[in-house]
Amino acid sequence: MEPLEIIGKYYKPRSKAYKILISHSNLVTEKALKIAHRRKDLNPDLIFIEEASMVHDLGIFKTNAPDLFCFGEYPYLCHGYLGCEILTAEGYPEHGLVCERHTGVGITTEEIIANKLPLPLRDFVPVSVEEQIVCFADKFFSKSGDLFHEKTVAEVRKSIQKFGEKNLVRFNEWCELFL
Repeated sequence: MEPLEIIGKYYKPRSKAYKILISHSNLVTEKALKIAHRRKDLNPDLIFIEEASMVHDLGIFKTNAPDLFCFGEYPYLCHGYLGCEILTAEGYPEHGLVCERHTGVGITTEEIIANKLPLPLRDFVPVSVEEQIVCFADKFFSKSGDLFHEKTVAEVRKSIQKFGEKNLVRFNEWCELFL
């Protein structure tokens, strides 16, 4: 897989959306690879992590996120499964699952129903170690505001806590595993 070639099919290379996506993805990739190198005992696939980190937010262009210069028709929350659809069509379904499962610390079917979220009714929770590493690394960087600011663990915990104790527990488990 050539992540920049795939991204280039869907984003104009000099556009603001492209620059935001690439900047964010590079930061997530760098953090994810550092984590993977530290946890070689988990046998993470480094090439897959690098590729998946670069394309994990591919679907944002289909969402209505004007602050990211994306003017699609879907709510931002849908960018994960939309990216999965694109990557599956491109022949990369495993990379697509990273897109689909990276939002928050994962979203369960029960959370979709309880919160009436605009998502298909299925679990969107990272399963493989590679999915978990990319999801975890992504929590430390925002695409809005200061793109290059790496959030502290305390800042990430505060933002995740808004979505319930179960999500905070999952994040804390990842902190123990990956930090």
